[in-house]
Amino acid sequence: MTESTGFTTRQVHVADETVSAEPRALPIYLTAGFRFSDVEHSADHFGTGAGFGYSRTGNPTVDAVERRLASLEGGDQAILVASGQAAVVSALLSLLSAGDHLVAATQIYEGTRGAIIHNLERLGIETTFVDATSLDDWRAAIRPNTKALFAESLSNARNDVLDVAAVSGIGDERGVPLIVDSTFTTPYLLRPIEHGAAIVVHSASKFLAGQGSVLGGVIVDDGRFDAAKSGHLYPHLTTADRLGGPSYAEKYGRRARGQYIRESVVPRLGPTPSPLNAFFIGQGIETLSLRVERQSANALAVARWLAARPEVVGVDYVGLPSHPHHALAERYLPRGSGSVFTFTLAGGKEAASHIAESVEIITHMTHLGDVRSLILHPASTSHAGRTEAERAEAGVFPGTLRVSIGIEDIDDLLRDLGRAFDSLPASASQREVVVL
Repeated sequence: MTESTGFTTRQVHVADETVSAEPRALPIYLTAGFRFSDVEHSADHFGTGAGFGYSRTGNPTVDAVERRLASLEGGDQAILVASGQAAVVSALLSLLSAGDHLVAATQIYEGTRGAIIHNLERLGIETTFVDATSLDDWRAAIRPNTKALFAESLSNARNDVLDVAAVSGIGDERGVPLIVDSTFTTPYLLRPIEHGAAIVVHSASKFLAGQGSVLGGVIVDDGRFDAAKSGHLYPHLTTADRLGGPSYAEKYGRRARGQYIRESVVPRLGPTPSPLNAFFIGQGIETLSLRVERQSANALAVARWLAARPEVVGVDYVGLPSHPHHALAERYLPRGSGSVFTFTLAGGKEAASHIAESVEIITHMTHLGDVRSLILHPASTSHAGRTEAERAEAGVFPGTLRVSIGIEDIDDLLRDLGRAFDSLPASASQREVVVL
């Protein structure tokens, strides 16, 4: 480029060459596309997927975060997407087609439940919801056209612990993979793939990013697809492409399912993550274990404090011996029981509203997994779309509050809650009928 080149041309092209440097922090490749050196280079990229051509199909920043997440989860590969909801839907659509059947736990995030009921159903996909804690229900619900099982590692709101090994074993009997949403537990507390799960998804917006500033999601595949055992259930993985080329199973073997998600589902449906968001998620992951360890310890202290309050009729925290799944948690969650749980006040909605509106350090908002402690009233927000009976089944009552405990000093959190509880008006302390 010379000074004789026009002004507009120079303002676009001068100094846009790749800088040769070795940054210690993960660089942000904030670009839509990448240069090809020649036609053979571009043809090879489109033919094999090698290298980078367009950020919707691959980006160096995104790739680095994916490799880190796959390692932490003990999976074969990870695919980063734009949100946790995108991760769940993309994982399901990598397995399910019109006429197929899904078995899902009743105890799942309302956004996921809504997508299954209102969106997948419109695509001709039928779902049977089962109690995540009943192995007999899981086994009885599987049909010849069942293509996936779906559950959360730790449920919202009752803190039910999924027996991953048992449920994945039931699926393995029929060649049906288990997808686990492990957002609440993170790979630091639990790695479902090590217990037999085929696919793990996360809302990376939560604990993985940790700072509550960006959205993201991730799908981690175990790389154990067995075409001989379950290939008949997934013809899109085992039949030749429309031009007669090799199937995904022929090209990738046991990595076929993960590659199908990466090459066919995510780039075509388009939930591409921003490289900037990927960078922030990558930064958050670097302190994941430190945060989750502190959050779990704080949550246990808060749960114990709440359980001792006379205004509280129940604390659904699996770290407490009083929780029905405490023994299962000790087996699956030896490093800690997480930081998200619910508690129910005797005074019903009036009492719950007072606490949510009176705390000062704990933030009243819809989110979780933040370094900050958060509080929400599920009956009027996350579970508002369920009937009263469905809410009760999920452990959500008028007096129920959900907390996501952060990394603050525990004495400050307890003082904040203490001030809110001590200022409860007499009318909000009256005991309502609550069946736990």
